[in-house]
Amino acid sequence: MDWLLVLPIILPFAAAATTFTLPKNDRLQNNLGILAAVLHFAACIYLLFYVSENGIISTQIGDWPAPFGITLVADHLSAIMVAVTGILSLSVTVYSKAEISPALLKAGYHPMLQILIGSVCGSFLTGDIFNLFVWFEVMLMASFGLMVMGQEKEQLDGGVKYVVINLFATLLFLTGLGLLYGMTGTLNLADLHLKVRGLENPGLLTAVAAIFMTAFGIKAGIFPLFFWLPASYHTPPVAVSAILAGLLTKVGVYALIRMFSLVFTFEIAYTHGLLLVASGLTMITGVLGAAAGSEFRRILSFHIISQVGYMVLGLALFTPLALAGSVFYILHHMIVKANLFLISGVARRVGGSFELAALGGLYRSRGVLAILFFIPAFSLAGFPPLSGFWAKLALIQASLEVKQYLIAGVAAGVGVLTSYSMTKIWGDVFWKPAPGTAGAQLIPEGGPYSPWMLLPITFLAMLTLAIGLVPEPFFELSTEAARELLDPDIYVNAVMGD
Repeated sequence: MDWLLVLPIILPFAAAATTFTLPKNDRLQNNLGILAAVLHFAACIYLLFYVSENGIISTQIGDWPAPFGITLVADHLSAIMVAVTGILSLSVTVYSKAEISPALLKAGYHPMLQILIGSVCGSFLTGDIFNLFVWFEVMLMASFGLMVMGQEKEQLDGGVKYVVINLFATLLFLTGLGLLYGMTGTLNLADLHLKVRGLENPGLLTAVAAIFMTAFGIKAGIFPLFFWLPASYHTPPVAVSAILAGLLTKVGVYALIRMFSLVFTFEIAYTHGLLLVASGLTMITGVLGAAAGSEFRRILSFHIISQVGYMVLGLALFTPLALAGSVFYILHHMIVKANLFLISGVARRVGGSFELAALGGLYRSRGVLAILFFIPAFSLAGFPPLSGFWAKLALIQASLEVKQYLIAGVAAGVGVLTSYSMTKIWGDVFWKPAPGTAGAQLIPEGGPYSPWMLLPITFLAMLTLAIGLVPEPFFELSTEAARELLDPDIYVNAVMGD
């Protein structure tokens, strides 16, 4: 099944090359983009089913044995992340058919989007930390290209902030790579797990761990390294905002989970203690920024930060329930957050603005849109029985089990403040009368939204509802991922052999 590991990476890059070389016909570009996204979605979902049935699979590119060659590995965590990437890629590509202008299509929107998707899947499936660095760089180039594609002043300003801080993270990453290779003589993740056990200088290894924690913390948007995120995610087209919000910070979280469960597990009290403090501060600062916001996408951007705190919390606690809660939270959040950004674009199309003060009355004039917003918004807030409730419940319960009462209180309090900001959007955008009208019964000005917009939003909302109403199979997948993370020998044997 080696081809199954390669497909989620190869298909997007093949699609990028195809759409780049073909004539710049709008209809052709969109249709090819959707076809590529459907094929990629099918490959990603099949990979998840195969791993859930058969366990971890790995392959060595070119038949070079590990740790000398390029290794691809899919465990439950990787397969879940790749599957959700396929879901978001398809949803955003369909949405793009209605939103992305002909000028952006001619500028290479679809090739850039496919390169981003391929690099994200490569990051999730690589078994080698150097290739993780390579995929990070490809991802950075593609995301920056998408972010500034409109060439508006606000986009360029946000894009420059985004790329500068991420280049600093790249420098830290490369520094950590060099030090780690000099100490161990390998960069294969499974081999690193074995080699770090015999090192005679644990203090230096702890310093290297701190370098990686900082580099991946910037990518993930952890306190105090998150300031680039709310400055940039609200500037590009909505489809771009949605795919960036759904994927990029989660790649950073994934890298943290992978490294601090497989490689840096020798000083858990110190390293994971730092992560615990960072997770709490990330939750608090992110939700306070969202509570103070007045622009739809900026509020959602700050909520990405606060929700990353929950994901890191499970890693910091490092118990089976906590890690399962983190994986479940990532699964839930990627779907919910991307959908909320897509819905913000529809609200902008109908109401003419992203500013909450300029919107209103959509509950009466666009009732279906109001319902589709309600599901992901209050799932994000943790309302039962939506998916966010089960994710938060698992993490709070895991905190209480290890007597971390303060962080449990922070997690619960941040959930309340998340409810406040989601309620603020609900009240301003959907419930209050439209500005400049005498009553709420009037339909706000703005063009109708396309079925190409409504279709992916509905699909993601129904998926969120399904995860909340039938959480057991999704939590079983998360629990199996946590079991593999806590028993690295399973991963090592799959890559290196018994």
